[in-house]
Amino acid sequence: MTVCYFGIYRSNYTRNRVLIQGLRENNVEVIECNINNKFGKYFILAKRYWKIRKQCDIIVVGFPGHSVMPLAWLLARLTGKKTVFDVFVSMYDSVILDREKHSRYSIFALKYWLMDWLSCKLADVIVSEVDEYSKYFVKTFGIKYDKFRRIFVGSDDKILYPRERKHPNKEFLIHFHGTYLPIQGILYIIKAAKILEKENIKIKMIGKLETYTEAMDLVKELNLNNVEFVDFMPYEKLAEYMAQADICLGMFGHAPKAKRCGAFKVVEALAMKRAMITADTPPMRELLTDRVNCLLCKLADEHDLAEKILELKNDPELRNKIAENGYQLFKQKMTPKIQGKELMDIVEEVLKSS
Repeated sequence: MTVCYFGIYRSNYTRNRVLIQGLRENNVEVIECNINNKFGKYFILAKRYWKIRKQCDIIVVGFPGHSVMPLAWLLARLTGKKTVFDVFVSMYDSVILDREKHSRYSIFALKYWLMDWLSCKLADVIVSEVDEYSKYFVKTFGIKYDKFRRIFVGSDDKILYPRERKHPNKEFLIHFHGTYLPIQGILYIIKAAKILEKENIKIKMIGKLETYTEAMDLVKELNLNNVEFVDFMPYEKLAEYMAQADICLGMFGHAPKAKRCGAFKVVEALAMKRAMITADTPPMRELLTDRVNCLLCKLADEHDLAEKILELKNDPELRNKIAENGYQLFKQKMTPKIQGKELMDIVEEVLKSS
């Protein structure tokens, strides 16, 4: 079997890297047909695909592929192929509802709504990360539910894997990495840090984005000394920071998107065998079991988050159990090889229905 992995995606983005690597680990030949150019991308993509059209059996459109899905559909129809679209997330949900870049009544909102609708309508099969997101697409865009298949967020097990601490911690160290978008709930983490400021706990927050200044201003306003900000860093170095942590944090924001999507950082904590706390949402419940492989807390509630952090700090037996069970869950469901097999099975299903 040969797959044409198609689009404007970045090969090193975790979602794409894990699935492409996973396909190859399952002996599937993958021909990458992608481009990052802003100008002439459709013409260049079409030209590149045409050269390899006879070598591939199917087109898989990588994330983000919403804007190039119509081209993939056209090329597939011209060459007798089927398409699998890794929608991953909704552009309308991300740009308009979560980041609030534009009013939901603006022409930009209509653009992103139509982009989601059309790309999903054209695909033969759609891959989303959790069932909760599939239900969102069905409800919001009228897409048939039977078009969706689920592949959880994964992680590269050649980079993120359990390792011993290099140095003992002076404080109980909590790790967070990610963007500062509303869905992350950064301000709730900082407010929890205020509650815990006398508990010999330190929180390291890695990554920056639009609301970074707002977070720093809150730390100054609360006069906190137990929160440290660290800039973005390569994946390999991130693993070293996670290895030093006693526990890792997931997402806590109250944005609607938080209730229908997963998070890379959650799976990455599992892969590193670190106990993890994240908000109790339907997508997290699809993957995780409270007090077995994670500790769930109330959404957008700094008091409950602080309480859960203290519980794990004071109960090393529970902390170790959650870390071990989380790692076993990762090995069962979220390694590249396992997720590549899931995508391979989806591709074979589509090919058989041709």
